[in-house]
Amino acid sequence: MNRTDERHMLPPAEAPTPLLPPHVEGGGHGATGAGGHAGGPAPKGKATRWILLGALVAVIGGFVVYNRMHEKKGAAGGPGGAASVNPDRTVPVSAAPVVQKDMPIYLEGLGSVLALATVQVRPQVDGRLDSVLFKEGQFVKKGDVLAQVDPRPFAIQLHTAQAAVAKDSATFRDNKLNLDRYVTLRKQNLIAQQQQDDQQALVDQAAASVQSDQAQVESAKLNLDWARIVSPVDGITGVRNVDPGNIVHASDTTSNGIVVITQMDPISVLFTLPEDDLSRVTAAQQAGAVTVEAYSRDGNKLLGTGKLLLVDNQINQQTASIRLRASFANPDKKLWPNEFVKTRLLVTTRSNALVVPAATVQRGPSGAFVYVVGPDSRVAMAPVTVDVIQGEIAILSKGVTVGQQIVVDGQNQLKPGSKVQTRVFDPKAAAAAAAADTSTPNDPSKGGN
Repeated sequence: MNRTDERHMLPPAEAPTPLLPPHVEGGGHGATGAGGHAGGPAPKGKATRWILLGALVAVIGGFVVYNRMHEKKGAAGGPGGAASVNPDRTVPVSAAPVVQKDMPIYLEGLGSVLALATVQVRPQVDGRLDSVLFKEGQFVKKGDVLAQVDPRPFAIQLHTAQAAVAKDSATFRDNKLNLDRYVTLRKQNLIAQQQQDDQQALVDQAAASVQSDQAQVESAKLNLDWARIVSPVDGITGVRNVDPGNIVHASDTTSNGIVVITQMDPISVLFTLPEDDLSRVTAAQQAGAVTVEAYSRDGNKLLGTGKLLLVDNQINQQTASIRLRASFANPDKKLWPNEFVKTRLLVTTRSNALVVPAATVQRGPSGAFVYVVGPDSRVAMAPVTVDVIQGEIAILSKGVTVGQQIVVDGQNQLKPGSKVQTRVFDPKAAAAAAAADTSTPNDPSKGGN
């Protein structure tokens, strides 16, 4: 039998059967037989295709949602969002005009207040301290009596010296009369020359004794005067170191004396400046008297205005600085010895300077610039040359003109061409706000660092 005959002899049940839907194949008993074996892979392939199609739809949908959220974020405040979405958005800023005026230029330093005279009042004679006539912290003038040492021993010395003067003066007069007689007798050759010479010697000795006694009188008067202790300077007394009744000695140098008096008016300030400023200080001295201002340690309160007294004759190499001393009138006692102060030394006055608030000056890759507000309320970036920045004031040498409105704050929201709404800049309010930010600690709940 050949292969053709075998093909024709196959039973009809062996012929291929068409594929049935899943619900038909799973219903009959033959589904688990040969027919079930042939149709099994079809439902698994369809499920895989549906899963892949759903995943693709989810990815596309997520991409679309992400793009829309990114666009909304940029429009709300992303980098360049405000300008790109709404270029005509008006930015509120503070502005101040460029002013032309004479501007003083100062050098700032640190120093301390020193009294021009600090005196330790000590006794100049030995004796008992009878009385103290001052109160601690009292202002005294030169010559005011501060204390009294028992004067009686010195009065006795004075009286003794005066008696010696009277005694020796009488002896001198007697010897002088005898000398006059000897001179007359000698002219008559009634006595020898030796007798006249001896009498002359006695007269000279008596005169010397009178002079010595007179010196003792003056010494006794001086001790009596020193027993009355007076203030050598105008100033304020400190703490009393000795109570009445104690024995004081002129030779006692280990104690602080009876009291320390500090001169308060005038008073001086010793301060330092960098050595690089020495040439500017000497140039200011050659032009005339140099003004120095003293401020409280926070720099907000002016304590006094004085004149430069001296520039030290050598530079401190360790600190690269030089010491200077200025004198201040201090009638209201605002300056106190050893007080820490900030100083400002006037070196020159710049005439017709272009002055703007220091906060207007910004820094960029090309250097310093400011934002100038135009007539159409749009800003333009103007490069400037900064001459001096002194505190809250900047002096510009070029780049702006008098009267131009310059943006003081809000520059971080601007770019050339931005439209702004200006309000007048209030330097006092800005300083108060800065002081409040400095004095108030950051609150983490409010976004502080």
